[in-house]
Amino acid sequence: MLKQIPGCISPDLMRIMMQMGHGDELVVADADFPADTFGKRVVRADGVRSADLVDAILQFYPLDPFSKRPAAVMAPVGEAAEAPALSEIKTIIKKYEPTFTEYEYVERFAYYERAKQAFAVVITSEPDGNVILKKGVVNL
Repeated sequence: MLKQIPGCISPDLMRIMMQMGHGDELVVADADFPADTFGKRVVRADGVRSADLVDAILQFYPLDPFSKRPAAVMAPVGEAAEAPALSEIKTIIKKYEPTFTEYEYVERFAYYERAKQAFAVVITSEPDGNVILKKGVVNL
């Protein structure tokens, strides 16, 4: 065990985050996301809400400052509203990345294609809300 690592970050997830380089992407996905279909590496975070996991991840994981929109979400379809979890996640991102303003909205099937290229997919128990986080560099 290590000190100060949030319990929702499994050893597998911590290892994956440490293996990632700048520009690599991590998908934090809801329970219905087809992770095993699209993910190169899949980590389960059963019993964890997406917002709680993003809050834990961003303690260690810088977002890419060179990307205009370092966090991407699936664009709502038709009249559907944005998933409530995404509003909460946006607030959490701003806590760690004060210059963050808005998500990049990606069409559903383009989002799946992007997820195929992501370094890893983390499945949560959230009923809705998916976000792709682009990793930046650690400024020591």
